[in-house]
Amino acid sequence: MIHKFDTRRKIALLDDMQAMIKFSADHFIKCASEAIKDHNNFFVALSGGSTPKDIFGYLAKHHKTSIEWNKVNLFWSDERSVALDNPESNYHMAMNSGLETLPITYIHPMRADTDIKKGAKDYEALIKKEVPSEQFDLIMLGMGDDGHTASLFPETIALTVNDRLVIENEVKQKKTMRMTFTYSLINQAKNIVIYVKGSNKNTITAKALFDHKNNYPISKIGTERSNALWIIDADAASNLNFSWNPT
Repeated sequence: MIHKFDTRRKIALLDDMQAMIKFSADHFIKCASEAIKDHNNFFVALSGGSTPKDIFGYLAKHHKTSIEWNKVNLFWSDERSVALDNPESNYHMAMNSGLETLPITYIHPMRADTDIKKGAKDYEALIKKEVPSEQFDLIMLGMGDDGHTASLFPETIALTVNDRLVIENEVKQKKTMRMTFTYSLINQAKNIVIYVKGSNKNTITAKALFDHKNNYPISKIGTERSNALWIIDADAASNLNFSWNPT
């Protein structure tokens, strides 16, 4: 199901949303199993959004005993500047989608609701302390209608930062501050996954993949050493038209 797109990206196309969620959850478990076997821990950074929410729910329902959840270390790739108990919080969404029912010991939410600049520095220090070589086993990402991912929005300062792992980012178009991983951290992960579903994403998906002159933040995710895997349902892929080179 996984096909080579270019030197930096791979794509998995699924027939519908249900198949996509199952495939994504199974891939999560595969990454976790391999990491736990290799170094007795699984370091994963979660994403906000409706698709990760469905994946978390599926994991909680169908994979309660598939892995040693007490060896899973949860981090977040970005966070809104709200309290952790706010429904808009990515942490709140993930835990309330079913992850709180799993026996996960190590949970590290971003604190972006008070001093966000200090919070970003503290989170970066935490990653340097806890994550071996600052290399996550899996980073989960989505894509917005404007081509943003994590909280790397178009025309924001975080896009140009290359000496930080985590940064506070002013998003003027949303009149808010966000905390986010930088490209430097994302692009060194062992597994990078971008989840895209729905017909409302078919135009931006095609542009992000095929328009080589675009400036969408999502297009800079993935390297030759660490490919980004795009997991896309049929609706989001409806504007894609090319021949596959299966890997």
